[in-house]
Amino acid sequence: MADRRSSFRAYLGGALAARAGDDMAGPALLLAGLALTGSATGASSLLAAITVSAAVGGPVLGALLDRAARPGRLLAGALVLYATGLATILGGLGRAPIAVTLLVAVVTGLLGPALSGGWTAQLPRVVRGDRLPRANALDAMTFGVAGLAGPALAGGVAEALGAPAAVVVSAVLITAAAPAAWRLPPSAGPAAPSRPVPLRGAIAAGVRAIAGSPPLARATLTSVLSCAAQGMMVACLPLLGQRVLGGAGFGAALLSCAALSALVANAVLARYPRALAPDTVLWAAPLVQAAALALAATGRPAALVVAVVVVGIGEGPQLTALFAVRHREAPDRLRGQVFTTGASAKITGFALGAAAAGPLTGWSLPGALLVASGTAALAAPAFFAVPSGGDPPRPARTTTRA
Repeated sequence: MADRRSSFRAYLGGALAARAGDDMAGPALLLAGLALTGSATGASSLLAAITVSAAVGGPVLGALLDRAARPGRLLAGALVLYATGLATILGGLGRAPIAVTLLVAVVTGLLGPALSGGWTAQLPRVVRGDRLPRANALDAMTFGVAGLAGPALAGGVAEALGAPAAVVVSAVLITAAAPAAWRLPPSAGPAAPSRPVPLRGAIAAGVRAIAGSPPLARATLTSVLSCAAQGMMVACLPLLGQRVLGGAGFGAALLSCAALSALVANAVLARYPRALAPDTVLWAAPLVQAAALALAATGRPAALVVAVVVVGIGEGPQLTALFAVRHREAPDRLRGQVFTTGASAKITGFALGAAAAGPLTGWSLPGALLVASGTAALAAPAFFAVPSGGDPPRPARTTTRA
């Protein structure tokens, strides 16, 4: 029991380091790109390049993790390569042609899902049985802590030591998680079937596992729509800070408010892991976020702060519920693919939402927030639009609520 608890603490520590480094990397790259190239367009293109390729990298990485006898070691290698990519991007800024630097960012972004879905997919190997719901909530909390600490750390290091130093620190944090990943337990079954399935077929099997399972399909669709709305909100925050709170920096600080409220909400769920069914949280949480985004569109300072806090209250439990459904429904042999493919879809939704917010804010900032609210609200009917398909009854072990 003590060894298992020690393994779980190491898992959480590694997850927190990797995810804090990841949440720090985005703002750090923006700041470094602006400082070293003097181009806001180039800086934003850099962030888009390292984000968008996750849609391709997630399914491939998941297939490789599912086929590995020691997936933790593959995960550790992915973390080190991701950190190396960040360092290479930094070295090329202002020196190499921007097209080359953007290409490096795209290749680096292929490994991004290792820091989210790839890591969480290993949780059932560390914690089993009745302890999994609470462990799942604690794992989701690492995203909240990382979302709170990462951007703040990026800004603080950039102010104190310069923007390039912030990229270096983010790479160091991600690398620091590699030893914990390396020590993760091995796969329960054989590394590969007696007749190996081609990688393309293995990737297709992961996509079919999501599309063919109504609970997984509903969870993926609702989470992608919610992430698209969150991407719109994040893109609006600097302008909101400037117009409503008196400074663009105050808008960025609101991200910490959302992360803090998400963290508190997940802490409550960790205390009472069976209080709400995860499938219910998946469709109800986006409605909470939709109401909050509509409140933010009023343009009043107090309403804006309250709205961002409420967004976090919906976002945190929804992430916990998403993990719970994936752990419950994903076949063991495809678990890594289900998590990394789902993470890729969410990242892509966030990127598309942020991209759509640009022209929308030029038209109307309140209008952009109302579009974000409508996008979040769509997640609820989208959940129920997926046919149930007559899901067979689950064994008692897999119906645990979180």
